[in-house]
Amino acid sequence: MSNKIVVIGMGYVGIPAAALFADVNGYNVVGIQRRSKRSGWKINYLNEGKNPIGGDEPGLSELIKRVVKKGTFRVTDDVKECKDADFILIDVQTPTDKNGIPRYESLKEVSKQIGNHMKKGVLVVIESTVAPGTTEYIVKPILEENSGLMEGTDFSLAFSYERVMVGRLIKNIVHLPRIVGGIDDESTKKAVKLYKNIVKEKIYPTNALTAEVAKVTENTYRDVNIAFANEVALMCESLGINVFKVRELVNTLPNDPTNPASNPVRNMHFPGAGVGGHCLPKDPWLLKYGVDTYGKFKVDLNVIVKSRELNLWMPTHTADLVEQALKEAGLNIKDTKIAVLGVAFLENSDDTRNTPSKPLYEILKQKGATPVLHDPYVRDFEIPFTKNLDEAIKDTDAIVIITKHKDYLNLDLNYLKDKMQTPVIIDGRNIFNKEECEKQGFIYKGIGKPN
Repeated sequence: MSNKIVVIGMGYVGIPAAALFADVNGYNVVGIQRRSKRSGWKINYLNEGKNPIGGDEPGLSELIKRVVKKGTFRVTDDVKECKDADFILIDVQTPTDKNGIPRYESLKEVSKQIGNHMKKGVLVVIESTVAPGTTEYIVKPILEENSGLMEGTDFSLAFSYERVMVGRLIKNIVHLPRIVGGIDDESTKKAVKLYKNIVKEKIYPTNALTAEVAKVTENTYRDVNIAFANEVALMCESLGINVFKVRELVNTLPNDPTNPASNPVRNMHFPGAGVGGHCLPKDPWLLKYGVDTYGKFKVDLNVIVKSRELNLWMPTHTADLVEQALKEAGLNIKDTKIAVLGVAFLENSDDTRNTPSKPLYEILKQKGATPVLHDPYVRDFEIPFTKNLDEAIKDTDAIVIITKHKDYLNLDLNYLKDKMQTPVIIDGRNIFNKEECEKQGFIYKGIGKPN
C-alpha cells in the first residue's frame, strides 16, 4: 500500500519536493494549488507533465514528466485531498509587510484547512520559512482547534526548512544537509525518516524552534555579508579604486582545514545593485520578529537591521549613478529613456520576488525618467516589460544592468552604441570592463568602481 503525501503550494519549493517524493517507490503525491489568477494555470500545466518554473533548472522538467507519466504525481485545488494523507507538507509564501511584520494569511488559512481535513496519525511539516516560534505558537494551535486532535498524541508536527536556490532546486534538496525540527521527539523521528527518502546528505535532527532560528539565521548571515561587501564597494567608489580587485586580494587567504580554529580563509561576497529573492529581503525581519515576540528579553539587532537597510538602499544608489552619468553627458534625467536590463532577481531565472528592478524602476520614474524593463526569462510581472532587447535599448540614454543573465554577458559595445541615443552604461553586476567601455566612448559607472 502506498503512502500519500500532500504538498500544499506549487512554487519553487513545493514543486521540486513533490516531484522528488513522487519518484520514490511507495509514495503517491498530490500537489495543492489555489486557482488564483496569478498561479492557477500551474494546475493543468503540471498535470500535463510540464515544468512551470522558467530559466535553467537542471533535471526538473524531466522529473516532472516522469512522475506524471508514472501516475504518482498530480495537482488539484481540492484541499479535501488531505483527509487520507499520511504526510502533509506546507510550502506557501510567508512574506513580510513594509514594517517587517510577517503576513501569515496563507499559512493560517492553509493550517485551518488542514485541521478540517486531517486524519489521526498524520505528520504535518512546515517547509515555508517562518519567524522563530511560529510552528509551536501559531500553526500547532490552529491545527488542534480545527481538527479536535492533539499534537503528540493524535498527530505529529515538524519544521524542516528548504535550502533551495533557483537554478539548483533539485540539487540543493537532494545534495545539501537537511535540518529537521519536531515539536516533540517522535515528530522529529518521523520527519527524519520521511526526508531520508529524498535527501542523500546528512540529516540533522533538532527541535522546531532551533530549526526555525537556524533557517532565518542562514539567510540573515548572507544578507549581512552582502551588506558588508556593498559598504566596502561604496568606500572604494569614494576612494577611486575597484572593489572587485579588493575582493580578489582579500580572498587570496587560503582555506586551511588542518587548523579550523585559526583558519585564515576569507570569502568576501559580491557587491551589487540590490538584493532580491523570497528569503534574504525578509528573513532578517522574521528573525527580529521572532525574538521581539517570543524572546524573554529585548535584543537590539543593530548589525542585522542596518545591513538590511543598506541592501534595501542599493537601488537608490544605482539610480544616483544613472543621474550622475547622464549629467556628465549633458542631460537632465527628466524625460530620458533608460533601459533596465533584468527583471528577475537572480541570473538565468524567471524569479521576480522582491527584485531590485522594481524599486529602481519606481525611483527612476520619480526622477522624471522613462525606464523600460527587459528580461529574456520572466513570464509575467506587475510592471510592463519586454523580451525584445532591441526594443528595450533603442534610442535609450542609458542602460542599467541589474541582473547577470548570461544573455547580457557578451553584449557587443558597438551594437549597444549603434542602438542607443546616448552611450551611458551603469553596471550593477560587474559585467563590463570599465576601461574598455570608456575606450569605446561610453560614460561608464559601476557599483564599487572608480566614479
